[in-house]
Amino acid sequence: MTDREAAAAVETVFRIESARIIAGVARIVRDVGIAEELAQDALVAALERWPREGVPDNPGAWLTATAKHRAIDLVRRREVYARKLAEVGRSLEDVPPPEAAEPDGIDDDLLRLIFTACHPVLSAEARIALTLRLLGGLATPEIARAFLVPEPTVAQRIVRAKRALAKAAVPFEVPYGEDRAQRLSSVLEVIYLIFNEGYSATEGDDLLRPRLCEDALRLARGLAALMPAEPEVHGLAALLELQASRTGTRTGADGRPVLLADQDRSRWDGLLIRRGFDALQRAGTGPYSVQAAIAACHAKARRYADTDWATIAALYERLLALSPSPVVALNRAVAVSMAEGPDAALELVDALAAEPVLRGYHLLPSVRGDLLARLGRAEEARAEFERAAGLTRNERERELLRERAAGLGRDGDGGAGSDGTGPGRMGTGTGTAGGVPRGSRPGGAGR
Repeated sequence: MTDREAAAAVETVFRIESARIIAGVARIVRDVGIAEELAQDALVAALERWPREGVPDNPGAWLTATAKHRAIDLVRRREVYARKLAEVGRSLEDVPPPEAAEPDGIDDDLLRLIFTACHPVLSAEARIALTLRLLGGLATPEIARAFLVPEPTVAQRIVRAKRALAKAAVPFEVPYGEDRAQRLSSVLEVIYLIFNEGYSATEGDDLLRPRLCEDALRLARGLAALMPAEPEVHGLAALLELQASRTGTRTGADGRPVLLADQDRSRWDGLLIRRGFDALQRAGTGPYSVQAAIAACHAKARRYADTDWATIAALYERLLALSPSPVVALNRAVAVSMAEGPDAALELVDALAAEPVLRGYHLLPSVRGDLLARLGRAEEARAEFERAAGLTRNERERELLRERAAGLGRDGDGGAGSDGTGPGRMGTGTGTAGGVPRGSRPGGAGR
């Protein structure tokens, strides 16, 4: 085997197995930063030995065993050092023994790693970067490209996240009882935000970043398998499955956005839709589950004209009660406009204009422009589309909004009649549980 072939094999296996390797080692050393270093040591060992000895029959097990042996050696050295310090009258805390299993515990290293990487002691940006690194297997340059930030920024986030976890002495464990419920929301939010960024990029030249959607979907599926009794985990999995089913039709061959009403529904991924409906059967009544139910309404409609907007509006009403936020209220207005007409929705949207969280949020003037266009108020609609185009940082969305503005002048009636576009097509999606604009798209009335 050549060095190049061995390197390719190691890279492939490590990307697939890295999360399990790090998780297994972290259980021994109780530090995700050290665990990742030991996993990298195993990677180096494979690069040295596999060209000479060939790829093992079970390469993932080989890497895991190598990393764990090094972890055990490290723990033993710590224990020896601690005994030597004790002999000269100094003390050092012993390596903690394995904790006793809790009655409702889940003995799974991967689950422990997810909860550790998504600990609330870290900022949302740090949680996302660390999760993609440890659980998604992405290298620092890949994360930087995905979120359009400099590599040093991502590297610093990851380093600081590891330090913060160590400084706070965050235990490598799955929390229990009420603490688990509180921490689970952080885990779900991180997976949700990763998918959002892939589904509709904040900025850049591309509307989609499919790799991020795939990573988030894999994490959601894994979490659902590890926590089968948590309804909201299944709710998130259902939401992402259903939304992912549309990704292949959301852009044309030239990368330009294709609005919901114009998408070829025969090309929506039937397997993902079925998986989404299966997960929805096990979902509960929380925010992600309600968003999944909204996405299911779209998946059920064989044609755009068959969309049950009345049910979608009612589901948004329920979501607003569960997660009150201006973003959810804006999405509800979109659904109301399709169910009851633009007049009623415009009142709802205008009432949101003063909300601080929507200041600078391009979808607010975009939705308002749609409603004004449908009411025949072309000049006002054009101004709103131009304002929205100036606020978005995504080049594809900017092009679409400027085309909408220019198209109003050609129709004569000033409305949306020529292309039939309305707020339900431009859409805003659903709001996050936290009510922040960035996480607003999956499961919604729009794309």
